[in-house]
Formats: sequence, C-alpha cells, structure tokens
Amino acid sequence: MFQKVLVANRGEIAVRAFRAAYELGAGTVAVFPHEDRNSVHRLKADESYEIGEPGHPVRAYLDVAAVVAAAKRSGADAVYPGYGFLSENPDLAAACADAGITFVGPSAAVLELTGNKARAIAAAAAAGLSVLASTEPTDDVDTLIAQARDMPYPLFVKAVAGGGGRGMRKVDDEGALRGSVEAAMREAESAFGDPTVFIEQAVVNPRHIEVQILADTQGTVIHLFERDCSVQRRHQKVIELAPAPNLDPELRERMCADAVAFARAIDYTCAGTVEFLLDEAGKHVFIEMNPRIQVEHTVTEEVTDVDLVQAQLRIASGSPSPTWG
Repeated sequence: MFQKVLVANRGEIAVRAFRAAYELGAGTVAVFPHEDRNSVHRLKADESYEIGEPGHPVRAYLDVAAVVAAAKRSGADAVYPGYGFLSENPDLAAACADAGITFVGPSAAVLELTGNKARAIAAAAAAGLSVLASTEPTDDVDTLIAQARDMPYPLFVKAVAGGGGRGMRKVDDEGALRGSVEAAMREAESAFGDPTVFIEQAVVNPRHIEVQILADTQGTVIHLFERDCSVQRRHQKVIELAPAPNLDPELRERMCADAVAFARAIDYTCAGTVEFLLDEAGKHVFIEMNPRIQVEHTVTEEVTDVDLVQAQLRIASGSPSPTWG
C-alpha cells in the first residue's frame, strides 16, 4: 500500500478517500484554496497544503501543476482524484507519471480515449459492442447537417468532450437541427473549451443502465453488476437503483459481459462505469464510459459490500484482484 495519498478534491469524496486510505494504513494529504481553509476535508487529513490564489477556489482544484507540486512537497506517492475537477483529466495522470507519483485511475492514454465520446464509441464498436448510428465529429455546422441527412429522427447532438448533460440537444425534426447544433456547439465551447459535436441516433423511451467495473494492473477485469439510472432531469441522474428492476437475467449477463469486454479492449485499469441505453425491444447499445469513481458508487457498495474507493487504492498500488474486497 502507498505510504501517503494526496486527494485532489474536496468535500464528501475527499473525506471518503481519507477514510479509505486511513483504513489501509496510508497517510493522507489534503489540498485547499484560501476559501476552503476551514473546510471539513482539510481537517480530516493528516496534513494539508494551500494551493491557488484567493478569489479563485475552483481554479485551484483544476491546477495540475499546483496539485503535483503539493504532492511532491508532502512526499505523497499517490494522487487520488475522486470525481469532478481533475478526475478525468489526462494531463494530471501524465504529470503524476512524469513525477514518479501514482495516479489512482486509468492511464493518460485511456483518459484521452474515454474523454472523447466519438472515439470511445468507435473503440466500443471495434470491441464488438452494439453502438448507435452517428456522424463524424466536427465543428462545421453544414458538414454535420449533410452527414445527418439520411438519419431518421429523433436525433441527439452531443459534444465530444461532453459530460453532465451539457453540450447535448435532442432534435425531433429536421427544422430544429441547425439551431440545435449551433446551441450545442456554443454550450460545448463554453463548458469544455471545444465546440466539436457529433449527431447520434436517439433511442425512444430508453432505460439507462450503467455497469460498474474494476480492473487490476495484471489484466483481470470484473463487473459489480449494474445500476439503473433511467430517472433523469435535463440528462442528469436523479435516482439510482441496484440491481436494475425487471431486467431479464440473460440481458443483464450480456450487458455486464460487454462492459468487461470494452474495459479489456482499451486496457482499462481501476474503477469505471460503462453506460448503455436499453430500448423498448430489449436491445442495448454502448454510449460512453466514465473513467473514474462516480457520485453514485455507494449504491453499488450497498448491494455488493465492496468498498470501491479502497479497491481503487489497492488496484493502483498493484494488488491483484483477490484483495479488492
């Protein structure tokens, strides 16, 4: 196990990671901006370091150089990103590797792949998973509209760097396509700094099912079954259920097997979630992978009794699969 883990996050997930590290015998390090100097997560760590400039608290948690510098200063041999902020940022993974510090998550190359929805869909198709018909990604509106000319409606416009429902628009008819593409591009540019989008076939009245996976550094990949996150508002999950209700056992097996196959195909390591849409006919299609712990990970922990944060730390430290639980 690591000697000392720096958690590049705040709030609940930081406290959660400190507990997991403490229970595994590792020291803990917090980082905080001036505005978080009295936050609980700072007080829960063995030591803490202020980063960033006063007046810019969010920017501080997004500063790769500041996080790595704090890790070096503290002597931490691992950085745990949690969710949000830098959790899916390949620059942090690469900077940690360059500094000889373990990033608790997949490699920078895998984060680059999963962070681009179009590339992830292509990788899933290459791995034999079913995917939806889609256009090539571009930031040219006329090119997108031309590519989508023969696609039946409804459609979704999606940002390639999207997340959290941003940069996404449902389009029900051709007359709304151009305006939706332009709006999605503006939102994607504002939220992610990248206006590139693609158009994808929409699934009518779908269920949204996500499969939790764990993958070690020795090539073992397992799943911890699924969560049903179909109840959403503005493409944001509201309720998570595990196991998914009224899901055919054979279909569950196929979805979980596909999730494992995809993780193996891209050389995934650590914890991650492979997401599918399930149509009314019982066909499931891959839509994306979240290469990090999710907010809703505790739902899976309740039904499997596996501490996913401890599992992440064990995997990143090189422990084989029998030690995860």
